[in-house]
Amino acid sequence: MTAAPSPGPTGPLAGVRVIDVTTVFMGPSATQLLGDLGADVIKVEAPAGDSTRRIGPQGTCGLGPLFVNLNRNKRSIVLDLKSEAGLEVLLRLAESADVLAYNVRPAAMQRLGLGYDRVAAINPRIVYAGMFGFSQRGRNAPLAAFDDLIQSAVGLPHALAPGNQGVPRYLPITIADRSVGLYAFGVIAAALYARERTGRGQSVEIPMFETMVPYVMGEHLYGHTFVPAQGGFGYPRTLSPDRRPYRTKDGFVCCLVYHDHHWRAFLAAIGRPELWDTDPRLKDITTRTQHIDALYRFVADEMAGKTTAEWTALLGAADIPVFPVHDFESLLQDAHLADIGFFRETEHPVLGRIREMAVPSEWSGTPPDNHRPVPGLGEHTEQVLREAGYDGAAIERLAQRGAHGAAG
Repeated sequence: MTAAPSPGPTGPLAGVRVIDVTTVFMGPSATQLLGDLGADVIKVEAPAGDSTRRIGPQGTCGLGPLFVNLNRNKRSIVLDLKSEAGLEVLLRLAESADVLAYNVRPAAMQRLGLGYDRVAAINPRIVYAGMFGFSQRGRNAPLAAFDDLIQSAVGLPHALAPGNQGVPRYLPITIADRSVGLYAFGVIAAALYARERTGRGQSVEIPMFETMVPYVMGEHLYGHTFVPAQGGFGYPRTLSPDRRPYRTKDGFVCCLVYHDHHWRAFLAAIGRPELWDTDPRLKDITTRTQHIDALYRFVADEMAGKTTAEWTALLGAADIPVFPVHDFESLLQDAHLADIGFFRETEHPVLGRIREMAVPSEWSGTPPDNHRPVPGLGEHTEQVLREAGYDGAAIERLAQRGAHGAAG
């Protein structure tokens, strides 16, 4: 189908065009961030479409919830990049693009005929951004990577084991995909800034493994930060099996009794201020970290005696960080998010009424108020091809040559 013309993008990246050949989670999360801030993101999909289209409710029409939440503010075109005609179109689009983003291994881009040298030869200003598993300078370069694999590779299941009866487990979100996508967004924006200073684009590579290692080892290298080592691995506070929301009389609450003034205020709130002077474990942050398991249990015992609302009021008045533990349903109803209109309902041309989340940044000078609904598969193919200089007859010839899939 052919889309109606959309209002021009606004925001700090208005005027930037991104050719997005990424799929699933990591790459689309990065390119959606670019689109949210005003970039014109052209999502190039294979004839079968991004696989996330088919996951969950409305998957049968190619607009499942995972896809919807990763691909707003994009236009979709279908190209079979394994065909000569599809590759021809992609290269023409690259001639005037600012960014080409991909999330397959570089060797696969070479096999497609889309290696950096070829793309840069037709557009030396392009930022050619790759997201994949491992740095291409190491022995793991050829390995495929998914979120679970990278979580394992950087030790996240091991770090979660102490709080799970010693059994490793994965975080129940695609933390590696989304974290690397967020970092890739920053790298791409920085590369665009560098291009404005130098006049030339470049190839940038964002490997998942190396991006996630500092997430884990920034805390857990710990004593091995020093040579020779001055202690073992692992930041005790975050690894403690007792680091968890506190059970109250009627639910759970998070409170962080951390700095000296927090501890003084907490002890006063529970009627035991003398412990600050008499309990040597509380002396300073060093001793508290050494005894963190016991101190977490001490706080847990106290928290069991009041309701969540009572603790929220009492600790909030004492300026101790405190917040009730949301579930997914209560998070959707959060009063603060309601204040700022974070969840909004919009009308999608195919899905009808849907719920979307706001762009989580606010700008005084270049607000990103553009909005394109999540596209159907190939919805903007003709529109984008006409913008690239193809007339109706040329578009028909491309279709006959298999640019969008099987010829004819």
